[in-house]
Amino acid sequence: MAIWNDENNHIITKLRMRDAMLIFIGTTLVSLAVQYVFDPAGMVTGGVSGMAIVCKKITETIHPGGIPLWFWNVVLNIPIFLFAIYVEGFRSTIRTGLSWIIMSAELAVLPACPDWLRTDNLLLTAAYGGILFGIGTGILLQAHATSGGTDMFGKSLHVFFPHISMGRLIQILDGIVVVLGAITFDLEHTLFAIISVYVTGRLTDKVLDQGKKAKIALIISSKNDEISHDILYELNRGVTAVQGVGVFSQEQKNVLICVCSMRDLPDLKKIVKQYDKRAFFVVGTISEAMGEGFVEKWS
Repeated sequence: MAIWNDENNHIITKLRMRDAMLIFIGTTLVSLAVQYVFDPAGMVTGGVSGMAIVCKKITETIHPGGIPLWFWNVVLNIPIFLFAIYVEGFRSTIRTGLSWIIMSAELAVLPACPDWLRTDNLLLTAAYGGILFGIGTGILLQAHATSGGTDMFGKSLHVFFPHISMGRLIQILDGIVVVLGAITFDLEHTLFAIISVYVTGRLTDKVLDQGKKAKIALIISSKNDEISHDILYELNRGVTAVQGVGVFSQEQKNVLICVCSMRDLPDLKKIVKQYDKRAFFVVGTISEAMGEGFVEKWS
């Protein structure tokens, strides 16, 4: 029996095409946030994109309008990528490298921010910039990529400083960039940039959790057979029976365990209530469900 076949190759090809599309979409949203929101407002939210905004501002004295963002995105990322390849190998940096190339190209070809799109309202800038950047970053992470910069640098540094968490290293690197932004622009812009960082983080988490959260229900009833039958054949969800013992009564009963999507929960409640209004019914939220019947399957 063949372990590998054409169907497996087809699945891998589809996954690669899906990831490439996600990388393009995610990178485009990040580029739009940098080019049309953060840069015109002088808002530095960390990362190489934030450092590029700082460098562009500093070079305004030697070049009209400053040396463009795409140039700094290329120059600043080159040593980071070389360091990452040295530490982690080439294969682990391919997806992020693709995002870096796309972002540099987009920053080069996107026209300057038109006057009608500019605003002096820093709160709006922080909110909408954070939304665009957060959604874009979330999509990139779904494709197992990043836009490069401090995320990749922090991951590589973690090899040499294992006693410091990778998240803390990235926070330190981003913090340095934000401080440079405060020195280059002003404290007010930096305070609003912190709001944008918060919005970015929230939106990134929302995108990553989209379609993955599910509900887990524990059911103790005298009508387990009827309830499990309807869960299997009416709700089309799996159900597992685990033997349990009541500590006080010492009575043995089967506990039904069912994982379902959020939209299935009302129907599940209806099934339980239909057969046993005195059933013990507990529902909890799980952060991710994988496998048959859910969005993501094990590869």
